[in-house]
Amino acid sequence: MKHPNRKALTRQFYRGNQGALALAVASTLLLAGCNLAVSWLMQQLIDVSTGAGGTFDLPQLALIGLACVLGVAAAGGLAYLSRPRFLSRAMEQYKTYIFGEISKKSIAAFSGENTSLYVSALSNDANTIETDYLTKLFTLISYLLLFSGALALMFWYSPMLTLISIALALLPVLASLLTGNRAARVEAVVSQKNASFMSTLKDSLAGFSVVKSFQAEAEMCRLFAGSVKSVQEAKCRKYKLSVVLQLLGAVAGIIAQMGVFLVGAWMALSGKGISAGVVIVFVQLMNFVITPIGEVPQILAGRKATGALMDKLAQALAQNVRDEGQDIPCRLESGIELKNLSFSYDGEKEVLHGVSAQFEAGKSYALVGASGSGKSTILNLLMASHGSYTGEITYDGKELREISGKSLYSLMSMVQQNVFVFNSSIRDNITMFRDFPKAQVDEAIRLAGLSRLLEERGEDYLCGENGSGLSGGERQRISIARCLLRATPVLLVDEATAALDAETAYRISDSILNLRGLTRIVVTHTLEESLMRRYDGILALKNGHLVEQGTFEALMERKGYFYSLFTVSQ
Repeated sequence: MKHPNRKALTRQFYRGNQGALALAVASTLLLAGCNLAVSWLMQQLIDVSTGAGGTFDLPQLALIGLACVLGVAAAGGLAYLSRPRFLSRAMEQYKTYIFGEISKKSIAAFSGENTSLYVSALSNDANTIETDYLTKLFTLISYLLLFSGALALMFWYSPMLTLISIALALLPVLASLLTGNRAARVEAVVSQKNASFMSTLKDSLAGFSVVKSFQAEAEMCRLFAGSVKSVQEAKCRKYKLSVVLQLLGAVAGIIAQMGVFLVGAWMALSGKGISAGVVIVFVQLMNFVITPIGEVPQILAGRKATGALMDKLAQALAQNVRDEGQDIPCRLESGIELKNLSFSYDGEKEVLHGVSAQFEAGKSYALVGASGSGKSTILNLLMASHGSYTGEITYDGKELREISGKSLYSLMSMVQQNVFVFNSSIRDNITMFRDFPKAQVDEAIRLAGLSRLLEERGEDYLCGENGSGLSGGERQRISIARCLLRATPVLLVDEATAALDAETAYRISDSILNLRGLTRIVVTHTLEESLMRRYDGILALKNGHLVEQGTFEALMERKGYFYSLFTVSQ
């Protein structure tokens, strides 16, 4: 699989955007040309007015001046039509591409990453890239054109005075260029601090109830203040470096302008072939040389820094991406089999030890056991969250590692304990913003037991941030409806009723067991006899070992580990 790199990221700026870019560059070229023409026009007007003669007379110069004004207006119109369009589409494609690459990651692998890095990349870093990489691209082109055009005119007027001007400005240029690497490092530190701040902010808001219940407000405020201070200190160093770069540019301007004016005045008074108009225009043209000398190194340093931001993002995007395998049919005919399955999260301590089990297609199974026994780990492995297991996981005889992610997620869906609900309508949360036939959606709503909720609140009812406007049971039913709507052959349920009251938990479990035509594997802590009797098989795990499996009646007659679990739960 080809992973993203800086080239792939920058390609998004220009994909299908070449027309707008060409017009934006054309407007920059036209404006730069008009500015140089105005400088030449000033020299002609001064020399004509002082009697030194010129190439054109006054009426002709007036017409040329009018053409320059029209050219500037045309350049402005082109920039208005093209530059905002180019920038908008470039950032839209860039951010969309990043999110698309994030979506290729596996579920558990992504949950183990620091998502604040992506939040920062799509907000603070993206704003920096838009400003320092894209917007200043046109400034850079303009400066380079003005710089080269001004030097050409200066050489045409007086090669000697031009060489003197370049020598006067050379030292500040070298000093500015030497600061470029430091600017890139400072920008990278600012990005890192921003990501850390985002992480602290997310934790502070997500854990608000915990903070309040433990009366840890002062401690959280101290941590938050420390994170803010760290970010601002990094930005302060960035601002200081920017001031230094600007100071170098200002010094370069003063030295070059004063030197050029003094030397030019001496040459004019000494009869060295330079007129008053040439001296004045030299000072004007020096602005087009000095400004790039002061600004271009900063722009280049900024572009180098944004390149470092994109390299950091590309490295993160390339991690934990599940390599594609083969496509398989979206059906389960014989079933799922675990063969001597062992797994360790850290590569040292195993949490599953040689588990072997079969889940026949179309039947329902319960995974039971104490906390930490490996139940949820089995479901995560079935969803291809980790590929570092030993043994085999097969779907109709096909090893999981050889199955493409697209085929796998078409084959199965999962209801988890913590259901994420978007701040959108109930219907959008059920359909996940996709189009389904109304009859199909209505049937999923009915089977999930959501009909009454929609009758009371309407399908356009906004659920609130993370489903704050719904009860736990209602959120779980939305999750079930999602899975029913997808109609996958396999349904995994991970402690879906753990945080619900007994009555709601029973109704949710009953709804899942009432489903037909699905292979259901349910991790549950609720050992309700009427529910347990309805499972085709119960698998009891203890410390990562599968110690018993069978029907409820068979396990109760055996009076082993499951019997003990069931008896204690009553």
